[in-house]
Amino acid sequence: MDLAEMINILNSRLNAEGRTVRFDMKKESMRIEQEHSGQGVTISLSELLRRFHEEGPESLDQTILAIDRGLRAMASSLHLKGKENRIFPVIRSASFPDHTSDGRKLVTRDHTAETKIFYALDLGNACRLIDDQFLVREGLDEQALIELASFNLSELPIKIKKDVVKNNAFYFIHTNDGFDASRVLNRKLVADMRAKAVGDLTVAIPHQDVLIFGDIVNAEGYDILAQMTMKFYTLGTIRITMLPFVFEKESLEPIFIMANKRPIIGKSKD
Repeated sequence: MDLAEMINILNSRLNAEGRTVRFDMKKESMRIEQEHSGQGVTISLSELLRRFHEEGPESLDQTILAIDRGLRAMASSLHLKGKENRIFPVIRSASFPDHTSDGRKLVTRDHTAETKIFYALDLGNACRLIDDQFLVREGLDEQALIELASFNLSELPIKIKKDVVKNNAFYFIHTNDGFDASRVLNRKLVADMRAKAVGDLTVAIPHQDVLIFGDIVNAEGYDILAQMTMKFYTLGTIRITMLPFVFEKESLEPIFIMANKRPIIGKSKD
């Protein structure tokens, strides 16, 4: 598939009534907006084409489906009343925009040097990130939003798959409900992981739909953790960070794995 074929597929599957599609061939990007609001998404065509060739047609189908669901969510008239139990925190990369394309400030909290916390209304097939204006319109203050989201997160089921490699234990959470990465904010889950760890407790948040805890007992474990995090990062639709973290008291510190497999723990450079 070449770039022209990719554009034809995107245009045929995402162009619909009430949407405007624009192409920027210089930047190799495509912008799809809702006509009534100007809200929309910008797609990097070269990046999508690269993923198609590396990961196959399924990656393109998944991306198109996610974009279409997001656009449908933008087009719908949303309210929080009656949906309070569908509000959740979501983890995004630190570089993720904290304003919408039309200038509305999204509700965020600091997390780590690599990640930020946003808040979303779960619509089933898509999520709507919550902004300050939306909160005011719905009569909900930010602290109440945060408390609701935290409680709802704690109620989500947790299914864990364990794998042991060279005496290092890895625990995978991969339910594909859109909030796997968010579960790193579940205090009870983290406390349980701390209790069972015999070595260094680590966590990787490569993309939205996976969370990996590691109980690292030797130098090889850190090397495995780095390779694992990178692999999952490249597979993610909504990527977060390729750096794993180690739990230091109540905070998360990024881990830099060197060639000699000895980790360096500390804050990343801006």
